[in-house]
Amino acid sequence: MQTDLRDLMSKALKHSTAEYCEIRIEETEETVVRLRGNDTELVAQNVSVGGNVRALYRGGWGFISFNRLDNLEKKVEEACAQARILGDRLNKEISLYPVDPVADHVHGNFGQEAFAVPLKEKMELLEGYNRLILGSPEITSSSVSYMDRHTHLHFANSDGTYIYQEKMDLGGGLTAIATKDRLTTQDSAKFGSNHDYGVALGLENEVMEAAGAAREMLHAPVVEAGQYTVILDPDMAGLFVHEAFGHLSESDDLDEDERMKELLKIGTRYGSDELHIYDSGIEGPNRGESKYDDEGVPMQKTYLIKNGVVVGHLHCRESAAKMNEHVTGNARALNYRFPPIVRMRTTCIASGKHTFEEMLQGVSLGVYVKGGYGGQTNGEMFTFAPSRAYMIRNGAIAEMVRDVNLSGNVFDTLRSIDMIGNDFEFKNSPGGCGKGSQSPLPVAQGSPHIRIQKVVIGGEKK
Repeated sequence: MQTDLRDLMSKALKHSTAEYCEIRIEETEETVVRLRGNDTELVAQNVSVGGNVRALYRGGWGFISFNRLDNLEKKVEEACAQARILGDRLNKEISLYPVDPVADHVHGNFGQEAFAVPLKEKMELLEGYNRLILGSPEITSSSVSYMDRHTHLHFANSDGTYIYQEKMDLGGGLTAIATKDRLTTQDSAKFGSNHDYGVALGLENEVMEAAGAAREMLHAPVVEAGQYTVILDPDMAGLFVHEAFGHLSESDDLDEDERMKELLKIGTRYGSDELHIYDSGIEGPNRGESKYDDEGVPMQKTYLIKNGVVVGHLHCRESAAKMNEHVTGNARALNYRFPPIVRMRTTCIASGKHTFEEMLQGVSLGVYVKGGYGGQTNGEMFTFAPSRAYMIRNGAIAEMVRDVNLSGNVFDTLRSIDMIGNDFEFKNSPGGCGKGSQSPLPVAQGSPHIRIQKVVIGGEKK
């Protein structure tokens, strides 16, 4: 099958009349399960087969996607015709960063294969978690979600590259929902992996902890609004660096924003010498890991900030050539229905030297936040809501508080990080990243605990 597809794609590419042309073909088997309360909302097993052709001519990109593999030469001709029509109007010089052609077969190196586990066994596991949630005191409902995918991906381009990659992806969330009067609270146990179904197993303690946290939040006071020293756990710190800083470093957007380009200019300082931020496709196994991106570029580790100073950006081949920087292997597509755009992989704050106990010392009044429930960004401004939050009083973790919202400017916040922990960990959750209508793209984050001074927290005004 792989040899046949390689020959088919190679022959089709000979029909290209563009400056550059590529073909992507993928086959994916998917399982999706959703439970809510005592109801089973969805159980589905799907198989999708399709592909796309992308072509470049005089600055114009042509793109078509398809579900049938017959007459691939015609599809190449159509994408090239699109590119030429647009290119004749734009008449722009667009270069692609040069990448050596490669021929490679990347077979999956999996632990327990999710796609080999019977659906009945998956259902029994998820229903068991659901019963555990619903049997907990003061829990009024639940939300259980699960998905896994097994993908065979083929990529070929007019430069002579052909790559086959086998991929697995899975993730799930086990959410306990508590209600009292008009107040509803929730907390979740989450898991994700690109290599091992085993991450979905043995989560009973995490489920009970989530149910207990949801219940405790019902009785927790609302945090008093103000400015605090805040400690973020690795989960929340990873979410912060992904959403608030990582997206700004994606150079396809950066190139169109002169103000942001100036703010993220190489050599600009935004933190202490201890601050290192990077994005990597080779750290793992993580959901953002892969050997090649969706332009056939080898994935790598790219530092964005080193010793507190901006040192790099995330690139596809086009943006790297345009900004005269090295390509980084960050061109990613959600699936064959979309062209690749610049996306993160596994975005991290590197480990520091401080213990969690050292961070607590000297904090007379602060807030400790764990996990990310949600948030939004607007340029360099952000607002995040943690899953759980606790007051810090006189150097010790104290009572839980709720309705905590963290807001600020990402660059000011980076400068205000005064301690970085030595307890780095990766976080793989379900769902993924959203950008340009391509969501949820599998990603991961990593960080140790970090301490930040003078964070604005919204809550209840006294």
